[in-house]
Amino acid sequence: MKKIHVNVSAGYDVIIGEDLLKDAGQYVKELGGAGKVLLVSDDTVFGLYGDIVTASIENAGIAVNAFVFPHGEGSKNIETYSRLLEKALSDNIKRNDIFVALGGGVTGDITGFAAATFKRGVRFVQLPTTLLAAVDASVGGKTAIDLPGGKNQVGAFHQPSLVLCDTLTLATLPDEQYRSGMAEAIKTAMIADEALFSKLENSGFRQNAEELIASCVDIKRRFVEADERDTGARMMLNFGHTFAHAIEAASGYNVLHGFAVAAGMAVITRSACNRGYCGDDVPARLERVLSANGLPIDTEYSGDVLLPYIYGDKKAETDRINIVLPRGIGECEIRKFGLEEIEELMPDGGIR
Repeated sequence: MKKIHVNVSAGYDVIIGEDLLKDAGQYVKELGGAGKVLLVSDDTVFGLYGDIVTASIENAGIAVNAFVFPHGEGSKNIETYSRLLEKALSDNIKRNDIFVALGGGVTGDITGFAAATFKRGVRFVQLPTTLLAAVDASVGGKTAIDLPGGKNQVGAFHQPSLVLCDTLTLATLPDEQYRSGMAEAIKTAMIADEALFSKLENSGFRQNAEELIASCVDIKRRFVEADERDTGARMMLNFGHTFAHAIEAASGYNVLHGFAVAAGMAVITRSACNRGYCGDDVPARLERVLSANGLPIDTEYSGDVLLPYIYGDKKAETDRINIVLPRGIGECEIRKFGLEEIEELMPDGGIR
């Protein structure tokens, strides 16, 4: 078992290991003060782990109410958010009580946003059950829901009180969801850790998920501690995401987040190479490791389709947008581009 402390405005531990869900109740109890938990999960994950977590929390002497919603990015919307708030109100959740997010990134995002806004803020705990949520989405306090015109357009910064990553949950993860999580792990290595990238090139992590998750969480911890509100260095974590969010929105959220991130990283890295920001070896190595993990290196959507979503990206500032460009493996920089320059970075803008 590994423990990583995230030292931010409201610090918390990320605990990574096997069979943690059965002890979730004791961990929640140690946070203190909660008489009730609102357990939030989607219909798939709740069917797998809902009884285990409910029993654990109840055995710790804390009452549990559950809110279960249909799985998928399509549920990360204002309707689900509103129903979750109504459920919290009808269950008489108090400010000292705790929301518990059991599931992947969608569940963590919507639960965190509801916790940030219900009664002006209640505590929440992350129990990530996907690789993507474990290596990235469950840590850092970004919470949000989608709007029809764009991903994560409504949200808040609200740090969890605790993150428990039970690596045994990865055993029930569909292969495409595992690959989606690997995209975020590859992203993390690309921006900050060439040694981790080399490991991803040369060996799989299925037999040592704890090591992979801990490595990625520790890297993200450093960025979050340096820039909790995402106004500077933390933007590096958005490598590939400007294009990824546009791809997701253009697909009606039928493209998995990690697959969109993989395509977004490949597109921007080829463009960076063509502009002289990095050598030919960088896109070549990135594309090899993406392909080895069954991830895309391009997108079917043209620049004309993607541009409107990129112009509406929440990271845009008036007529400029921050884009993360690779300088090498494990080294990136943030550059501001005028919106008219973005067209040159498009998949059909001479990148190949």
